[in-house]
Amino acid sequence: MPDDDFGYTPWGRDWVRLAQPLRQTLPNPALPRARKLARLGGVQVTIDGRVVRGVVERGRGTSVACIAVAPMSQETIADIAGRLCGARALLTEDVHRAVTEMGHSPAPVLESVDCSCSDDTGRCVHVLAVFYEMARRVDDDPRISLDVQEFCQVSPDVTRAPTAALPQRWIALNVLNPADYFAVPR
Repeated sequence: MPDDDFGYTPWGRDWVRLAQPLRQTLPNPALPRARKLARLGGVQVTIDGRVVRGVVERGRGTSVACIAVAPMSQETIADIAGRLCGARALLTEDVHRAVTEMGHSPAPVLESVDCSCSDDTGRCVHVLAVFYEMARRVDDDPRISLDVQEFCQVSPDVTRAPTAALPQRWIALNVLNPADYFAVPR
């Protein structure tokens, strides 16, 4: 049975692949528990620069997982920024596909993984749950994946498109003015 809660966009799927690498040949019994933790809100994620910190509450214990992400390559930044030109710059599946076809993967690359639990493999249920929670967040807003890889940091040699200037994917209905969308006869 497929699990469509995480990674339904290619941007989020990149984070799911960190938990479920294609090179893995044996089933990992921690994956269903990690998905359940993320699905039920047991993971609180904060992002500070390139460090994703997840506080995972499981049973009576709490663990803290820290994941450091490598900065995105200058070539990938330039390719993505080139695709985001225009008035309606959105991080779509087409942008992801085009950048990947050019040979530059927008997927995050891990620098280090650490967890406060006793498991020292870097693939404990807490780290996996943080990967799934990040996939859920990135599915909602792909800019998060770029921000954690320092896409919008100022660099002297490459002009980067700041993600704050990109339009949001979702707008709350109470901020819209109906008069902007409907003509009222006078």
